Formats: sequence, structure tokens, C-alpha cells
Amino acid sequence: MAEPTLEKRDFFAHESSYIDEGAQIGTNTKIWHFCHVYGKTKIGRNCVLGQNVTVANHVIVGDQCKIQNNVSLYEGVILEDYVFCGPSMVFTNVKTPRCEFPRNTSADYHKTLVKRGVSIGANATIVCGVTLHEGAFVAAGAVVTKDIPAYGMVAGIPARLIGWMSAYGDVLEFDNNGYAVDSAGTRYQKVSEIEVRKL
Repeated sequence: MAEPTLEKRDFFAHESSYIDEGAQIGTNTKIWHFCHVYGKTKIGRNCVLGQNVTVANHVIVGDQCKIQNNVSLYEGVILEDYVFCGPSMVFTNVKTPRCEFPRNTSADYHKTLVKRGVSIGANATIVCGVTLHEGAFVAAGAVVTKDIPAYGMVAGIPARLIGWMSAYGDVLEFDNNGYAVDSAGTRYQKVSEIEVRKL
């Protein structure tokens, strides 16, 4: 299937942005001022890329994602559906960068997986090689250095688990039997101090 031309594409890109040939961009996605989307990327449907967003080669962005201003998605980053990246949050992709001895091949890049429904606050940093599981919530300014469990809420430097949040966005309060219900009526079970399940 041929790539859409500028006249026929079914997404929006501001005239100040660069969309390299070969980039796959889904229907109704909006790409705002001063963005750069590399040619070997895949961006899903109904996404919004704010001002000054970079999407590097081999990055995958799912459907309905919102990438706020000044975010760079480097090679190795995978976002599933409904991921929110707050303004100026940071991804990395190399563990031990050096200018004199560059580590800039695909073999050097560590994968960072951000699963469905994760929210990452403004100015947070996600150190590469971690997985943020479904519905995790990263507070503004946090520095994430290890995996976050599903629906886990983390804050601080380094980020630590401080509670649990539902997919809807409610802080979960568990009863004596380990159950909680959010304002959307969805039930959750606290299985252990490091695991919560949506029922």
C-alpha cells in the first residue's frame, strides 16, 4: 500500500513540522508545530503530538496517545494505546552514553515499554530498559529506574510506589478484604503489596 501523499493523507500535520517519507501515521492523528517524525516510525489513530515532539526511527505509538510539548520518543520506546506523556517528560535509550565512544546503534538501545493507559507527569524521567505496566501513574518530576506494576502510582527520585490508581484515574482505597471500587464502578483487588488486579 502506497504511503499517503500530503494531499491525500488522513492525518493533520502543521506546516512547520517535518514528516519523513515512510512514516506510518494513523487516521485523525494531529501533529502540531515544530515536530519531527522519522521515516521508520508507526503512530496510531487519534493521537495528538504537541509542539516540538520528536519521534525517532523504530518507535511505535499506539492509538489515542497524547504526547505533550517538548517530548522526544527515542528508538527503543514503545507506547501502547491511551498513553499520556506530560510536557517535557524524558525518555532515555542508552544506559551508559559517552560522546567519545558513541553508543548509537540499534544493538545499544534498551527497550522501554509503556503499556495501555499509563500516564507520565510533566518533567518525569523514564530511564531506559523498564516496563510501565497497564494504568501506571508517574508523578510529575519522578525518575523511574525500575518496572512499575499495573495501576501503581509512583513519585520521587528515584520513583517509589506510593499507592494505586484505577484506569479511570481514581486513587484506590482498599477495604479490609483488599477490594476497591472506583467512581466508574470498576472493581480492583489488592493481591499483595506490589500487585493490584482489575476485576
